[in-house]
Amino acid sequence: MKTKYAIVFICIVALVIIEKESNIISRVSDKLIQRQTPQQTLQTPLDYGIATQNGSLVMLKMLLSQLTGTPGNYSSLSAEQEEDELGDLGTYSFSGGRKHILLLATTRTGSSFVGEFFNQHGDNMFYLFEPLWHVERMLTMAGEANNGTVLAGIYREVVQGLFLCDFSPLEKFISPPPQDHVTPALFRRESSLSLCEEPVCTPVVKDVFERYHCKTRRCGPLNLTLASESCLSKQHHAIKTVRVRQLETLQPLVEDPRLDVRVIQLVRDPRAILASRMVAFSSKYQTWKTWAQDGQVPEDDEEVKRLKGNCDHIRMSAEVGLSRPRWLRRRYMLVRYEDIARYPMQKAEEMYRFTGIPFSPQAREWILRNTQTTQEASGIYSTQKNSSEQAEKWRFSIPFTLAQVVQRVCGPTMKLFGYKFVDDEKTLMNKSISLLEERLFH
Repeated sequence: MKTKYAIVFICIVALVIIEKESNIISRVSDKLIQRQTPQQTLQTPLDYGIATQNGSLVMLKMLLSQLTGTPGNYSSLSAEQEEDELGDLGTYSFSGGRKHILLLATTRTGSSFVGEFFNQHGDNMFYLFEPLWHVERMLTMAGEANNGTVLAGIYREVVQGLFLCDFSPLEKFISPPPQDHVTPALFRRESSLSLCEEPVCTPVVKDVFERYHCKTRRCGPLNLTLASESCLSKQHHAIKTVRVRQLETLQPLVEDPRLDVRVIQLVRDPRAILASRMVAFSSKYQTWKTWAQDGQVPEDDEEVKRLKGNCDHIRMSAEVGLSRPRWLRRRYMLVRYEDIARYPMQKAEEMYRFTGIPFSPQAREWILRNTQTTQEASGIYSTQKNSSEQAEKWRFSIPFTLAQVVQRVCGPTMKLFGYKFVDDEKTLMNKSISLLEERLFH
């Protein structure tokens, strides 16, 4: 009995600590973003602070029910089962069947393409494309981009708000500041079907320039209050981001009892990523191009260290996910871009099965239309790809010297994901030799 009350006490203390941590992150966020005029908080049917408290109370009531044997859903569990369930609270959903999908990736891994699998799901999916771009941009300007702890906490807070259809945490980072929750500045608005449909698509406003305007129809600046209402009306929510670097920082998000989070981590051969970035971000990769011409790469250079750091972060996040900690059990899936490129429909079905959402006819149709396309339609940022060809394209563009560097600094990452090493240029360019080990990530 003493043990049970001790655990209850620990739980209460933990909840207090979590609340304090949340307040600290909010204070840091407010300190970084100082406005000329105070902004109103976006009003949605769900109050953010109250919801947090209610979520904590739900968890605490469950714990008390289990520990004291009072009537409840788990009162008939054995002591062994009780211990297992307590450690696995993250697997229980309190979101009424609503799923929250977080697609984690890095740049040039095919995440825009894979994100469309969910964006094209249909009327009951609310999809957001890279909302954390605004956070990263503002924190970079504030000189806080390298503060990993602050960055991770704010990213998590913003994603949590968006999954709950609360845009107010994100609003703090949009520049220029939204006026009455209306902005023409949301990054890549056109990449979210939900933000370009009625009633979110409002009449065009004369002389207002919107860089990322909707392509399918003409709309006025984005009204975030209407976006919030649309989000609340949708059964499922999905967010695609290349900005979350460490999976373990998402534990409080995954364990939030108001959410039913499914994390899909998308990875790709690091050699292919480098080759793709050298084309897409040409000006930023001039150093690598010079090394390719010279045939020598100084491995103590900051650029090489950055490459190694990126590989290590991807690998460490995957190791956390694949180790199946209790908080991620049945909530994490690792997918290789190369497998999606070879078997797009099969992999899409697997991802939908993992999320617990029916694979819609609309999503199937989109995949069929967009996995075989003409060369003209297959641009750098296009989501239309001849997917099987795309997976091998990099082998003919990356110099063997650079491939060797990637193999040396990203070796552990490549081994974990089943990417084969090459010893010479001839093997690199021989498409009949697969550089992919057959792997099942369970």
